[in-house]
Amino acid sequence: MRFIYGKSDWKNPDRGIENGFLLTNGLGGFCAQTVTGANARGDQAVLMGCTEPPAKRISLVSRIEEEVWTEDGENGGKVSLSSQQYVDYTKNARGEQYLQSFVQDGFPEWVYQVQGVEIVKTMAMAYGENTVAVRYRICNRGRREARFVLTPLFQFAEKGARVPEGKRFSLQCSEQQEGCCGAVASDGLTLYFGTNLSAEAIVPVWTEDLYYAHDSRDGRNAVGRAFSNHRLAARIGAGESRELEVAYSLERNFLKEGKAEGLVVKLQERERERQRTLLEQAGLKHECARELVRSADQFVVQRRSTNGKTILAGYPFFADWGRDTMIALTGCCLSTGRFEDAKNIFRTFMKYCRRGLMPNMFPENGQAPIYNTADASLLFIGAVYEYFLRTEDVDFIKEAFPVVEDVLGWYEKGTDFHIFMDEDGLISAGAGMEQVTWMDVRCGDILPTRHGKAVELNAYWYNALCAAAELAERIGRDGLHWKKQAERVKMSFCKKFWNEEENCLYDVLPIEEAGICEVEKERRRRAKFQVRCNQIWAVSQRFSMLEARQEKAVTDRVFESLYTPWGLRSLEQNDPEFHPHYGGSMKQRDLAYHQGTVWPWLLGPYIEANFRLYGKKFAKTARELLANFEEDMTVYGVCSIGEIYDGNPPYTPNGCISQAWSVGEILRSMALLEKFCKDDR
Repeated sequence: MRFIYGKSDWKNPDRGIENGFLLTNGLGGFCAQTVTGANARGDQAVLMGCTEPPAKRISLVSRIEEEVWTEDGENGGKVSLSSQQYVDYTKNARGEQYLQSFVQDGFPEWVYQVQGVEIVKTMAMAYGENTVAVRYRICNRGRREARFVLTPLFQFAEKGARVPEGKRFSLQCSEQQEGCCGAVASDGLTLYFGTNLSAEAIVPVWTEDLYYAHDSRDGRNAVGRAFSNHRLAARIGAGESRELEVAYSLERNFLKEGKAEGLVVKLQERERERQRTLLEQAGLKHECARELVRSADQFVVQRRSTNGKTILAGYPFFADWGRDTMIALTGCCLSTGRFEDAKNIFRTFMKYCRRGLMPNMFPENGQAPIYNTADASLLFIGAVYEYFLRTEDVDFIKEAFPVVEDVLGWYEKGTDFHIFMDEDGLISAGAGMEQVTWMDVRCGDILPTRHGKAVELNAYWYNALCAAAELAERIGRDGLHWKKQAERVKMSFCKKFWNEEENCLYDVLPIEEAGICEVEKERRRRAKFQVRCNQIWAVSQRFSMLEARQEKAVTDRVFESLYTPWGLRSLEQNDPEFHPHYGGSMKQRDLAYHQGTVWPWLLGPYIEANFRLYGKKFAKTARELLANFEEDMTVYGVCSIGEIYDGNPPYTPNGCISQAWSVGEILRSMALLEKFCKDDR
């Protein structure tokens, strides 16, 4: 798909930073800025390298300031093409006034016009390397010679961190010599560069008080700084056209031929060919679905510590989490035909399964994984079952089944984080300040989410038991125990979770805990009756416990109270705890995160629930619903789907500009639609 933006999209600085582009390298590194080239977050950079894939990310090249120098005009004819906000707004760079268009068609492209000079800029990243390359095609149609000057700004700081005072940089380069190769180093890291511009050292200077407006809105550190110690320049005579390139890389030999010319074209051609293979493998026809196949690929990355594949939860904030991985995997890998990657990811998590729990997070530096998730292991079993339905790979099921049995066994007898099967067969999880479901926010000593028997955990539990029983039979094992256990769970679930008065499901059956104040006890009692999105999984799972009338009632109630065109609200609007806006301090954001915020990924189970109820009759509605995301992919995160939206109109987007489970679940829904309507285009 071709995404086109024009002057109205940056009519003022605030409008210009609303949308952002993203390039990735398969390691966790990325290039991400706004469409005007400004950084609106400290997490944005021209080159965010990843030295320990996928989570140890270093902001290397923060920005590249671009100028055109001519003899005309003020300040000696120096015109800045760069855009950036500063704490002192009088210093704001307003290069977007010369920006004619921004187009994303696989790769970003900017077109600038200033004083008779046209500059067409594009970028690329090398897959599997920490390398970014920028190309400028410059046509000087003016009457005078123009000088094109680039000043790269460096940080060499961990993603999102402020560059410390006193940080030192060194420079090696061949001054005044085109085609130079050089290097910038700091704190043991060396960043190499190649260019066909002339490079020259300048008096080292710190650019202070960079203002990150989106970080300010979210209550994060909103002020940054960066360092420059060289600039690159080239002269373009009147009537002359030139193609200029610069590339920065952590790979010493990234310029295999010793020059930068043509590197962007090579990287783009290589990436297009790789993506062409992914698209053929996916076999999806709809243009929007094919674009999401490309977006889904950005999340599937290497993890060095496990020597396997994993799925990053979202850009630019998140690393890989067990729960997010298991939710996103079905869309990002199974719906796209990436079955070998799916097995690789499964094996990564199987290797580290402990006491029946899948890791929720893999820390770096050799530390032990963190296991605070009650749903990742059950989602793993469901995802393995979905893999088998698509592949009938009996050999892999034989390999995975001991882990499946281990998970179910530990959940039966009880494991960490107060996860255990109660006498009624239902799963209870969490106590104290533990955060174990996807609604896992904790704000100091405030835990606005739930402990006890959560509705979605028990939907996953039943689905996992049924899946295990069927898989056991397919590999010649006895699945009778899991089948009997599933029948017991179904009986208890239907008896205890059905809210006859509201014609829907309770969200959580709370547990009794000692030492809890009366206010907290009352809040937990109210939590049972809250109308939340979590009940939709009792309908959408492959194996459902509900009667047909109950499935319809739940789906209708979700539509009535929680549905929006961009996803499902996490809490209905008339609840006293409903927070419509996500923003402000961390405490304010955390209290809103699962208290009304809209989540696009929840449309996946909602659409599947409706297909379960209505079959192909729902196809027209599904097509109209999913068509919203053709527009959504033009805002906030270009070519992708973001993390969350506000709970009330106009449903302002927020959080990550590109979120794995958002992309994965919408992509899975589009694949499901194509399955029902083979002629859908």
